[in-house]
Amino acid sequence: MIASATDTAPSPLQVAAARYRIEPRPAGFDFDGFARKQADWLGEARRLGARLAVLPEYLSLELAAAFAPAVHADLGASLEAIQSLHAPWMRLFTRLAGELDMHVVAGSFLLATGDGRYRNRSYRFAPDGGHDWQDKLQLTGFEKQLVGDGIGLIEPGDALGVYPVDGVRAGTAVCYDSEFPLPVRAQREAGMRVLVVPSCTDTEAGATRVRIGCLARALENRCFVVQSVTAGEAPWSPALDRNTGEAAVYAPMDVGLPADGVLATTRGDARWAVAALDFAALDATRAQAQVANDRDWPGQHAPAIVRAKLVGTRP
Repeated sequence: MIASATDTAPSPLQVAAARYRIEPRPAGFDFDGFARKQADWLGEARRLGARLAVLPEYLSLELAAAFAPAVHADLGASLEAIQSLHAPWMRLFTRLAGELDMHVVAGSFLLATGDGRYRNRSYRFAPDGGHDWQDKLQLTGFEKQLVGDGIGLIEPGDALGVYPVDGVRAGTAVCYDSEFPLPVRAQREAGMRVLVVPSCTDTEAGATRVRIGCLARALENRCFVVQSVTAGEAPWSPALDRNTGEAAVYAPMDVGLPADGVLATTRGDARWAVAALDFAALDATRAQAQVANDRDWPGQHAPAIVRAKLVGTRP
């Protein structure tokens, strides 16, 4: 049975997903410049009415632009260098979330865990000064690249959680994690109703995979999905060199909801995809659902179909 985060449906939650532009490395870029950029972006999201704003995966790697070319042109050196900015990062987003009275998912910070390894950690900052995080669980080939002695540069997370946002429970799936149904299902069964997906893709194929993953997770779990993306080109960075995709807010494709599952998406120069998540309307779709993937999920566990077997021709 899926847990319920509240006894009654909460008020609509206004959310904003960023199509965040990574600029070519500007002269004199430093942490103060990064902080001003965050205040500008998040201030716009708040003016658009957002109570939850989502920034993209790898956001912290933009900070590598503050270091010398020999550092920002090398992924390992970039990751090592930005560790000195982790504490200022935490203070910055704690302050902005409080000042703007808004929940902020600050993309992800590649955080050192020791022995030259890092975790792709997505922090959520609450208006009351608290924060929590979700580490990326599944790593891409780029993230698995090896350093000395065959050790991977980035290591996967090992825990999964959900967190409260204005009376509902949300969960984070960092980019590639959105393409895997079972961890998101576990979050849904813990009461998650909004899935947050900070992402970064450098090919059209990658952008398509994450978009389809988000749509599939919305369909399976009858939940909303809020996906942020990176945009622009930054040849100074091996991780942020090319960026594709559109930020979007997704819903299940059912009666009373968009037929294509898209509540909002960025177009042109728009920086934010903004939508009001109506949980009462979402709950009402169950009564007239054309399909109910969330309710019918247990059917997959029937003993006769848990494992497929080779069968011969049947008469």
